[in-house]
This record gives sequence, structure tokens and C-alpha cells, in this order.
Amino acid sequence: MNDAAPIVRKGRKFGQVLEGARQVFMTDGFEGANVDDIAKQAGVSKATLYSYFPDKRLLFMEVVNQECARQSQSAIDNIDISAPPRDVLRQAGRHFLHFLTSQFGQQVFRICVAESDRFPEIGRAFYCSGPERMRAEMVGYFTESIARGELEITDLTLAADQFAELCKADLWPQLVFGVISLVNEADIERVVDSAVETFLARYGT
Repeated sequence: MNDAAPIVRKGRKFGQVLEGARQVFMTDGFEGANVDDIAKQAGVSKATLYSYFPDKRLLFMEVVNQECARQSQSAIDNIDISAPPRDVLRQAGRHFLHFLTSQFGQQVFRICVAESDRFPEIGRAFYCSGPERMRAEMVGYFTESIARGELEITDLTLAADQFAELCKADLWPQLVFGVISLVNEADIERVVDSAVETFLARYGT
């Protein structure tokens, strides 16, 4: 498969296929999932499934892309970027960490890492629809905040990546390595609030 963006045909049962695939991928992983199970879960024929997605990798990438796009749009719709940086960063950080520590977020991350050696386009698709999308949104916000005199940042993309990494501290490594199996709201608030204060100590005016 080349790196060109594939054209995905949409139709009446497109969402039905995606939801069925989402459930199977999250249960069986990418390699363990087969088209028979996906078609059965989606309530469609294999012919219908293949008419939308001739390649299982395309189907998986579309599932990831749709969910990451939904999460990104939800953040955009619910965060007031004209608010003070402390408020904006807290909201953005909590939204990000909620997704990252969710069952879906953890499973997609593990699947993408496990399959990226054999199918690097899967890893690239996850990066483009997840981390890169967040970086772009944060850079856009930083640009506006700098213009208002609220932040002082020279390397916007580095700052965006730094904020994301600060939000992942403590909780994310423990989840990835199985030290803990879930997090609560207090955990998320503790980590994000500390991330925001650390970030503003470096970039706040």
C-alpha cells in the first residue's frame, strides 16, 4: 500500500460497518479480527463490507480516524479559547487525558504500536489523526494567546508536544505497563493541574 490517502466509499451502511469493526478490533486486536466477525457484528454481508473497505487496514485506520476526529471536534466545541490560558489549558489537558486513559484510547494505542512494524501506515495514521491533530489545535491556540500577550513561546510545536507530555506524566506510563488498570477524576485533575502550572511557569507572561 502506498502513502497516498485512500478514497473510502461511503453509503447507507457505512456507520454500521464502522461501529461493528470498532467493537471487534477492540476485542480481538487488529491481527485477531477477521472480516467474518466484523461483518456479523455490523449486521452486513461480507460483500457489503468489502465494497466499503477492500483492505482490513483501511477499515482499522478509518475507525481510528473517525474516533480521533470526534474527540478533537468535541474539544473544539467545548473549550472557550478566549478564556485565560490557565482555564483553556486545564480544559484541553483534561479532555486529552480522558481520551488517552479511556479503554478505547489505550486499546488503539496498543494495537497501533503492535502492528506498526509490519504495517507502518497504521502507526502513521494514528499519529496523524491523534497526536498531530492535537498539536495543530494547540499551535493554533498558542498563536492567538501570544497575540493577546498571554503567552511567550518561540517554538510552538515543541511547546504543544511538551504540554501533551506533561499531561501524560505518572498516569499514562502506569497504564501502558499494567501497573494500574484505571484512573479516576481526581487522578486526572491532579496531573493536569500540575502540567498547566509547570507549562505556565515556562511560557506564561
